[in-house]
Amino acid sequence: MAGLYLHIPFCKQACHYCDFHFSTNLSRADELVDAMAQEIRLQKGFFGPVSTSIETVYLGGGTPSLLTKDQLKRLFTAIHSNFQISPNAEVTLEANPDDISSAALESWIQLGVNRLSIGIQTFDQAALAYCNRAHNATEAMQAVQKAQAAGIYNISIDLMYGIPISNTAVWDNDIRTALGLGVPHISAYCLTVEPKTTFGHWAKIGKLTAIDEDIAAQQYDTLVERLKQSGYEHYEVSNFALPGKYAIHNTNYWRYHPYLGIGPSAHTFDGQNRYANVANNIKYISGIQIDPDNKTVWRSIETLTGDEKIGEYLLTSLRTQWGADLIFLKDQLGYHLGPSVETMILGWVADGLADYISGQKLILTDAGRLLADHLTLKLLP
Repeated sequence: MAGLYLHIPFCKQACHYCDFHFSTNLSRADELVDAMAQEIRLQKGFFGPVSTSIETVYLGGGTPSLLTKDQLKRLFTAIHSNFQISPNAEVTLEANPDDISSAALESWIQLGVNRLSIGIQTFDQAALAYCNRAHNATEAMQAVQKAQAAGIYNISIDLMYGIPISNTAVWDNDIRTALGLGVPHISAYCLTVEPKTTFGHWAKIGKLTAIDEDIAAQQYDTLVERLKQSGYEHYEVSNFALPGKYAIHNTNYWRYHPYLGIGPSAHTFDGQNRYANVANNIKYISGIQIDPDNKTVWRSIETLTGDEKIGEYLLTSLRTQWGADLIFLKDQLGYHLGPSVETMILGWVADGLADYISGQKLILTDAGRLLADHLTLKLLP
């Protein structure tokens, strides 16, 4: 199942926890959009035959909702001119609450957007200010309601737990408010203090102390329990969906399908190789403008070894409710579990960490998925 990702590297302001590639300077946004449209044209043969349908298009960032209607239209025109997009494709736009208006929603729908991923993080005003988010608590709720009123019901919202100034009462309210909005998909992430961020600097000078891991784990457990009680499926470590409302684009990542990334810092995977576009807007623009055919100027390539393919598949698949397909591992990647590994897995089963169908499937339980990275390392060749 083919997927197309576009990285829009612009934000109004820098959130204190974010270490993604972005810029708050939009002065060259038009140039960058043109460069991305050019990259789309250069990559038109990536998925093979023209008849190959793209099933998912995802605009992430950064903040794609900052682009103007004209800028987004130029990108969508390039996409449809160079790729075959399935009539039923999932087309997702990441948006911040403060960018969501009736006019913006109308223009996005006209362009074919049928799913929104809204970066709310928390409904608590003090926590929003602490994280330096651009929106307020009222806008967070109204954004979802506006989208629903405009006819977009396929909505995912991002929540964040483990915020240092937050507490159990705030987290309970965040979960209750999210459930009250009736969105079909919720992604929830623990705040991670990255070195090259404001929070990272604060931690270094003693201004910030990360939340206790046990408290963060309790908040996660509360989330899992409450969402399951409300009918959500915990289909990936950080993702919950009502039946049939999985994020198809992200699910393709976790299930080892190829995808094409467009834009600065975007990544691509073709099943054999991984490509990474330069994480610098100016270098990306100039590379494509000056020498578009010399992709090494603005893109690097990494050919994955057999062991790296195995590791990548295990690391992603075991985070999901579908687990690892052991037949695929054996037939496609040349890896099968030895007796000592099977013995170890049976120990996980006894401890309630995994379900194991010998020779066919290895699926981690909720408790096991909380330790997914740790357990996966024990399986790597």
